[in-house]
Amino acid sequence: MNEKNPLEDIIFGLDIGTRNVVGTVGYQADDGFHVIAQCVREHQTRSMLDGQIHDIGRVGDTIREVKEVLEEAIGTSLTQVCIAAAGRVLRTVTTQVTYEYPEETVVTGEDLHTLDLMGIDQAQQELLAEGDNRYKFYCVGYSVMKYYLNDELFSSLEGHKANKIDEIIIVTFLPEDVVDGLYSAVERAGLQVANLTLEPIAAINVAIPENFRMLNIALVDVGAGTSDICITRDGSIIAYGMIPFAGDELTEVIVQAYLVDFATAEQIKLDSSTLDEVTYEDIMGISHTVSAEEVWKLTEVVREKMTTEVANKIRELNGDKSVSAAFIVGGGGKIHGYTESLAKKLDIVPERVALRGEEVMKNIIFEQEGIKKDPLLVTPIGICLNYYEQKNNFIMIHFNGEMMKLYDNGHLTVVDAAMQAGFTTEELFPRRGREIHFTVNGTPRMVRGGEGESAVVKMNDVTVGMNTPLEFNCFITIEPSTAGEEAVCTIEELDEYAGNTMAFEVCGKHVMCPKFMEVNGSLEPGSYEIQEGDVIETRSFYTVGQLAEFMDVEVDPDREILVNNRPATLESLIYENFSIDWTVLAFGAAPVQAKETGSQASNILDQLKHASKYGFGSEAQADGGTQAEAPDEAKQAGAGASGGDSPAKETVAEEKAPEEAGLHVTVNHEPVYLSGKSSYIFVDIFNVIDFDVHAGGGRPIVTTINGAPCGYSDELHEGDDILVYWKES
Repeated sequence: MNEKNPLEDIIFGLDIGTRNVVGTVGYQADDGFHVIAQCVREHQTRSMLDGQIHDIGRVGDTIREVKEVLEEAIGTSLTQVCIAAAGRVLRTVTTQVTYEYPEETVVTGEDLHTLDLMGIDQAQQELLAEGDNRYKFYCVGYSVMKYYLNDELFSSLEGHKANKIDEIIIVTFLPEDVVDGLYSAVERAGLQVANLTLEPIAAINVAIPENFRMLNIALVDVGAGTSDICITRDGSIIAYGMIPFAGDELTEVIVQAYLVDFATAEQIKLDSSTLDEVTYEDIMGISHTVSAEEVWKLTEVVREKMTTEVANKIRELNGDKSVSAAFIVGGGGKIHGYTESLAKKLDIVPERVALRGEEVMKNIIFEQEGIKKDPLLVTPIGICLNYYEQKNNFIMIHFNGEMMKLYDNGHLTVVDAAMQAGFTTEELFPRRGREIHFTVNGTPRMVRGGEGESAVVKMNDVTVGMNTPLEFNCFITIEPSTAGEEAVCTIEELDEYAGNTMAFEVCGKHVMCPKFMEVNGSLEPGSYEIQEGDVIETRSFYTVGQLAEFMDVEVDPDREILVNNRPATLESLIYENFSIDWTVLAFGAAPVQAKETGSQASNILDQLKHASKYGFGSEAQADGGTQAEAPDEAKQAGAGASGGDSPAKETVAEEKAPEEAGLHVTVNHEPVYLSGKSSYIFVDIFNVIDFDVHAGGGRPIVTTINGAPCGYSDELHEGDDILVYWKES
């Protein structure tokens, strides 16, 4: 073996054909491509038809045999292989893509690969848009037809400065099951796919050098099951095509005519192209000898049909016109009369349709003895050479059950594959639930949603991270991340709700009240769930009527109401430290209670509960003492004194309560114990019982102490029997 051949640089290429598997091992050197070992094995059965694997196990066995022969020849193991695909349903898409730079930039090789990927993706989308749902297509190859730099045609872009680059690209697709079958057979032989291309792309790398591609030439790779076609013009490959009609069609005619098995018929066909006479034995064991001309005449009809279909496909791919010349490669093209027949069908002189073999292998050095430079070897060697064009540029992986081809920049990770597969960043990383944006007293406020769950990522059934490097032919599965719960915030959770109070002087007594919260102009309870865009304001004022409702008193409408010693009404606004004087008719009286229906009742009760929680309420607070608003007997009766000229006369002397005392009462026939305060009013029971203050559906709340109607601020005593319920309509 050549000393200049480090084993780590060798390339293993496999041409998995319908009749044969051809393995080639070699390396690229300055003087050309060196083939150091080659092996050809026929399939033992017809495990492939028309270029597609039907029996994965048997094809895998043949590949393994070729691999083992080559490993013995070169003295080292082979783990990765380059392959080419062919198949019945070949689809090509030609598209143009553009990449614009933010500013004038030098074009790099990375930029061109990005442009290629954009073209492949766009071609895939265009193919999907055609609506052919019979197959899931997979990209098996592409060729750039033209490059444009700032809208000017260029042969090469790398190194030039540009604001914009374009390319016209032709992308080839095969059904995923065709590609998957190739991968499965290769894996059965203990190999991983290092590079996948299309058979005509591989063949053209050898058969038609770039300096020939300015001409309008057709390359036809005639195999056993398919005839793959490639067209060049103006320096580029402009089209690919395939017909499922090739050498096996001729062999089957011989099988029927000479009553032989398929392998014997194949040998008759091959011998007829090199010998004058062919000897064979039929299935009855009888030996026969026929002339080569007889075999040619027998297969002539099929040969003519085959060349007619190839010529028609060439014209179709070339814009409904013939080409200037055609090159033939592959074993099927060696049959007698093929080139002459194709030239006739293309309407060009016979000299311009020729087999390509030894003459296109001037830069191929065979180090293994006994190898003849033959058209059969063009595609296998081209598969190896194609690797150098795409070396380290692409890797194949399986992503959530589908095959993907990614440009390998040397540091590909799982997240790169996910992004190319169409995953969004929201699907890859934990997402918070929906945020709520609102304002409080004109200041923007935001409450975040809950954290979601991270995506579950596995490579080859092992849990990995998003930044795990990709491996050749690995199997990736990703379960998308989830979003957290949406943000929820109620008014009572706001600092402004709990921390702000207002003080008034009511009939000479100091009364502390919570500030109300207004949402979008409407008063809302503490349990209100804030919505997106809500405008929340802390109410810095009460009306006289709201203060009376809060204190649970009935104001005599026939007596004068004074605010800061000036006449006022129940609708008058009162602010911090305003003084209010009025005449009280009743404490917790039924007329006031009757007004508290529906949302108004639950709203007031909600505010009172909050006030009780923070030590506010109708207990007038001054100088650290607790002011009782009315004598116990007056509250029990549900009415207060009504005479007197001064509103202050309606307020009796204060009663001192113990600093802290517990209280045993009965609420709705259940014993309840109140603790933590020096004295208790009716609303305190809502801190220890389960009562939904918003479930009334418009009905009024009924409240009694020891059978008598009461207000929310009525004082409680040891042993009181309390009822609270929604009045039946």
